Amino acid sequence: MTSFLHPRDEILQAMERIYSYRMTTTSGGNLSIREPNGDVWITPARVDKGSLGRADIVLVRADGTVEGKHPPSSELPLHRAIYQARPGVHGIVHAHPVALVAFSLAHLVPNTRLFHQAWHVCGEPGFAPYALPGTAALGASVAGAFSQGHDCVILENHGVVTAGENLQQAFRRFETFEFTGKTIIKARLLGREVRYLTDAEIELGAARRGVPSFPRSEPGSAEKELRGHLRNFVHRAYRQRLFISTQGSFSARLAQGTGNSFVMTPSQVDRERLATEDLALVVEGKAEAGSTPSRATALHDAIYRRHPKVGAIINAYPVNATAFSVTGTEVETRTIPESYVVVRSLGTANYAMQFEDPNALAALISPAQPALIVANGGVLVTGRDVLEAYDRLEVLESTAEAIINSRALGPMAPMPDDVIRDLEAAFFPAGY
Repeated sequence: MTSFLHPRDEILQAMERIYSYRMTTTSGGNLSIREPNGDVWITPARVDKGSLGRADIVLVRADGTVEGKHPPSSELPLHRAIYQARPGVHGIVHAHPVALVAFSLAHLVPNTRLFHQAWHVCGEPGFAPYALPGTAALGASVAGAFSQGHDCVILENHGVVTAGENLQQAFRRFETFEFTGKTIIKARLLGREVRYLTDAEIELGAARRGVPSFPRSEPGSAEKELRGHLRNFVHRAYRQRLFISTQGSFSARLAQGTGNSFVMTPSQVDRERLATEDLALVVEGKAEAGSTPSRATALHDAIYRRHPKVGAIINAYPVNATAFSVTGTEVETRTIPESYVVVRSLGTANYAMQFEDPNALAALISPAQPALIVANGGVLVTGRDVLEAYDRLEVLESTAEAIINSRALGPMAPMPDDVIRDLEAAFFPAGY
């Protein structure tokens, strides 16, 4: 992926995302970009990560000359060692996100076989033995792990380093790796064994299923409005951490009378940077020429065909709800009235169904069961429109988090049957 941003701006944008989502601290973390001529742009030492400016980014020339108003990060030796060990690496992220620090304290490495996308993005992670921060010894330890082919490395009692062909790829790996670690921790709090994917299941999820195309014509005003509406909610989902840059699919049906037509998020486009024109139009199972809709296209198409009243669909991996999906634990929606009224009851689907039999999965959806927990596939949520689907996803994730948190306090007491009957009569008198 080519970037036309100056390295200073690219580093600033990545650090802003990392810091704003509390994946590092004011004093922690450092990012770098290596140019083809060997020059390295890197974050400065002892400068507030929450208020970095362009002029704060330091240039270290290939000959060792430093240009900038601050000294370079104290971890420059670590970055240099990785670049020397891996000539194809041109972007590095080192930080201290809470979940991955927890793994570093336990001297463990998150298993990225939790989801097919985590494995595809991060690969097999490595582990680097402890060495004093800022020293050549630490650089040698971490570079040793990277020289073995790992792209994500846990540092013993320290944090994590990820690398990529560019900084964007290193960031995507960093965010996805942290998300995987957080999900595993939440899943372990449920007290159930965590399920990981087999080689065959990973291959099944990674397979790209071609979608026939049709010539693109000038979109009408209704489609333009829907695209903008959907883009705004995808950005909101990212800010709310219901999506991350590499995961989350959202589609919305065009108005009745336009056939089985919907607008959908594309494959392999950063959800935080998604633009209106990145969205793909799908009409009767065909995608507009030049677009690459999400891998979930066939599944969304099957749901829209079977359920005319469904107007929006979301596949997502929010950490707490996804913890239930990787342990096979039931999400009890009879927690508070909002949870039951908005989410209703939840169905379950096995991992392979979403890829091999989307029609069978679509048959699991109903007005009384508008959302599913998909084994090692997060959640699938439907709604009559974009707002209802999004609200249902938010409430589902909040419900899952409350259930996990309640385990620290004692056994959960769901609402009794008479309360449920009252809610049904008040909110669903026609049986919807």
